[in-house]
Amino acid sequence: MVPRQASFFPPPVRNPFVQQTRLGAGRRIQTFFLGIVLLPVRALLLALVLLLAWPFAAISTVCCPDKPTHPITGWRRKITHPVLKFLGRAMFFSMGFSVTVKGKIASPVEAPIFVVAPHSTFFDGIACVAAGLPSMVSRNENVQVPLIGRLLRALQPVLVSRVDPDSRKNTINEIIRRATSGGEWPQILVFPEGTCTNRSCLITFKPGAFIPAVPVQPILLRYPNKLDTVTWTWQGYTFFQLCVLTFCQPYTRVEVEFMPVQAPNDEEKRDPVLFAGRVRNLMAEALEIPVTDHTYEDCRLMISAGQLTLPMEAGLVEFTKISRKLKLDWDGIRKHLDEYATIASSSKGGRIGIEEFAEYLKLPVSDVLRQLFALFDRNHDGSIDFREYVIGLAVLCNPANTEEIIQVAFKLFDLDEDGYISEEEFSTILQASLGVPDLDGSGLFKEIAQGDSVSYEEFKSFALKHPEYARIFTTYLELQAGHVFSLPEEGPAAPATASNKVSPESREESPSDKKDD
Repeated sequence: MVPRQASFFPPPVRNPFVQQTRLGAGRRIQTFFLGIVLLPVRALLLALVLLLAWPFAAISTVCCPDKPTHPITGWRRKITHPVLKFLGRAMFFSMGFSVTVKGKIASPVEAPIFVVAPHSTFFDGIACVAAGLPSMVSRNENVQVPLIGRLLRALQPVLVSRVDPDSRKNTINEIIRRATSGGEWPQILVFPEGTCTNRSCLITFKPGAFIPAVPVQPILLRYPNKLDTVTWTWQGYTFFQLCVLTFCQPYTRVEVEFMPVQAPNDEEKRDPVLFAGRVRNLMAEALEIPVTDHTYEDCRLMISAGQLTLPMEAGLVEFTKISRKLKLDWDGIRKHLDEYATIASSSKGGRIGIEEFAEYLKLPVSDVLRQLFALFDRNHDGSIDFREYVIGLAVLCNPANTEEIIQVAFKLFDLDEDGYISEEEFSTILQASLGVPDLDGSGLFKEIAQGDSVSYEEFKSFALKHPEYARIFTTYLELQAGHVFSLPEEGPAAPATASNKVSPESREESPSDKKDD
């Protein structure tokens, strides 16, 4: 068995971007009565801590630009930094968090960058407090928020702009500049997953924190509570609901573990993705959870699936792996999602059965169609999900949908060699290729033809838009060639092959039905 990350095996976690916390009747009653007392007290304490922290943050950043060009040093840092660290701890204590810190914090020289995972909630900022208030990567708009923006500026963040097309490159350059400053700048804390999950796995680490090729210190976050009131995912409780639920609990436990510093080897210095993968595997092993190749783009696909009236998890394909192995970009996969929704819209559960597959192709359920369906159905559960559909198109159909195959298929249908395919010619070959003598191909013919016949350009245009049919054509061609090869050697000489037939001598070996995972 090859490692799952090097294969197309389905992920061990179906959807890491949803969290459903259910409150029983007893828990609801307890939360209500505790909330009467705890909620206003904790909200008041939180507001008080933030107000106390603001003047120290203002002193720390006075006369400094929003985007820091040099580190805060001297008396301002010596006075304000210890106070802000204390108030940071007080802030989480006022919200009811019981924090346990394990391991030793590395110095800026030992590890210029912290990488924190799993990232599951806005409360993960507690890792920043436990690490001594290092710098963070934040959106440029956040520093403009009253009160919060001033506190954020005191951390000397690396700011990202949504409107600047060079923002990503500038952000990477700024991280490299700070990480290689020899301890002049504060350490940088990064959440490499880039989005929140339900902590059931570690998704793909973005390489930004690993590009500087400097040692990093992994930080693990755990929330070992019976009732999960902190997980903030794409589907689940809102920001306000989680705050209220958390403030109404007697306490909320969180563990922050500083793992040993990880330094890149020579190969990892040249390949930050390799470095990120090794660090992620170490963190997943310590957390005893699996890794998957989901990423933020899967969240976008999940939301798009919901907009197309599909189950939201239907859009999850492990974008990082699929795009890399199949050479597909975001627009290509998003287009396939629209096609998939067209087929699966009439089915329950957002999965394609053999009937929906046949209806989409406007073909009857036959042995050939069942064979094609089985090639898409990689786990043999009798249905095709979106992930299997994308893989099937890329691995099985698109390689077979070449100009040569399209030309051969057109000649195959064009029985009288006049450069056009009539409906009678089309039905004759379609009946033979599918093994269904009484097949009515008029519906599919009308999909291709703009008139009474089909030209090569019309045929080619349809074939390129619907690569599923290429697999049916090539299967028929393989059967025809196999029949010729199986003739007795001493038999009478076969008549010369017409130009619209397939000659095995001129036929290249076809691709295998399934690529190895």
